[in-house]
Amino acid sequence: MNKTVLVVDDDPTQRRLIQGVLEREGFRVAHADGGRAALDHLASGAQTDVVLLDLIMPGMTGQETLADMRQRGFVQPVIVVTATGGIDTVVAAMRAGACDFFVKPASPERILVSIANALSMGAFRVEVDRLKKHAGGRTTFDDLIGSGPAMQMVKRLGERAAKSSIPVLITGESGAGKEVIARAVHGCSERSGRPFVAVNCGAIPENLVESILFGHEKGSFTGASDKHLGKFQEANGGTLFLDEVGELPLDMQVKLLRALQESEIDPVGAKRPVKVDVRILSATNRDLSLAVSEGRFREDLFYRLNVFPIEAPALRERREDIPSLTEVFVRRFNLEEGRRVVGASPETLALLGGFDWPGNVRQLENAVYRAIILADAPYLQPHDFPAISGMALPPAPAQPTASNPTPSTPPTLADLAADMPKTAPVQILDDRGHLRTLEDIERDLIQLAIEIYAGHMSEVARRLGIGRSTLYRKVREQGLEDQVKEAI
Repeated sequence: MNKTVLVVDDDPTQRRLIQGVLEREGFRVAHADGGRAALDHLASGAQTDVVLLDLIMPGMTGQETLADMRQRGFVQPVIVVTATGGIDTVVAAMRAGACDFFVKPASPERILVSIANALSMGAFRVEVDRLKKHAGGRTTFDDLIGSGPAMQMVKRLGERAAKSSIPVLITGESGAGKEVIARAVHGCSERSGRPFVAVNCGAIPENLVESILFGHEKGSFTGASDKHLGKFQEANGGTLFLDEVGELPLDMQVKLLRALQESEIDPVGAKRPVKVDVRILSATNRDLSLAVSEGRFREDLFYRLNVFPIEAPALRERREDIPSLTEVFVRRFNLEEGRRVVGASPETLALLGGFDWPGNVRQLENAVYRAIILADAPYLQPHDFPAISGMALPPAPAQPTASNPTPSTPPTLADLAADMPKTAPVQILDDRGHLRTLEDIERDLIQLAIEIYAGHMSEVARRLGIGRSTLYRKVREQGLEDQVKEAI
């Protein structure tokens, strides 16, 4: 999903120049010619990931716009643009909530680096909030990714279940996100903020199930050198999530049933039962009713757990959520791996949306992780998912040699200049043989320079021997904004 940058500037030439730089890197660009227009755009709910805000504008200044944004609760990262670069102006903007600034005219590289930093800062803030909620047991259904009908049903059922202490059985395929749903039920309940203890019943050695779940006393068996509380007592006052509950041995199913019915447990080697206050949430990727009929799961325990069933939909049943899930995983792995991938290209999202994902959300997460490591472009491409697209990675660029030197910076300027005719088509005389006016010659010369250097205004200004601010002024005076737009 392409990121959108809102460019707020009263100068249309400046907006178009920045638009050309950003669109070339895959960003979408929205325009606002003043502070009021910017606030209206944000209030409309249109996607806005970064705001590029000019400080000096008629009417509502950039400082006033930024203050009004924060007052209204708009949290998008803001990069302020100033023509003066005064330290007082910059400090005031940063105090008001701006995350970066640059002095115009700025190079395309400086603009792109600033936007990449702003996106990283926003992603960091979101990820920190997610981790805080996760660690504090305060994840809610608002944090679940998914707006399609299948996930909306899960959210409605989960929110109702969270309002009581009713036992919930979450069913679904492996990797569909059953634990995330369980954490949301806990986070929306009155036990929010208290312990949430998850245990994978299928990963516990059979001879240790009783000790791990119910605890043991010191010396109760060989190797029991210390007292162990067990998962039930760890979760006391909170929620115990029994993942893959269908994997429990039959003898442990009996003890679990008693714990549920009596709200007390019998630690191994203990002389008396221990009272516990625990809400049980359980999950399975198996058909427990079939296991009951085959004698592998106790019928009374099944009915005790399956009071309020919730089914976690497979990813192929909620394909409309794949772009949002991909964006979340890109943000997370960017932070973990120190990468700056912006998102996934439309072709990549179409590829991911057409895949069946037998491993569900977990498989998508791992696929995006691998793609982040492979990616060389700002947006993930189909070849970054070779196991899905069947496309090989593009060959690495050839190393520079004496016969094939490294291209100059910017890399395309030398080639463009080489293709141009050596006699520049700037006429000095008019049709009657008289000298043309200096203004007309200057206009043609600037236009030719913009074409030769493909709209790279820093290079155009350097070749013409004038400053960038002077060049921009002359572009406006000569009405060449459209020429700049076409060249970019």
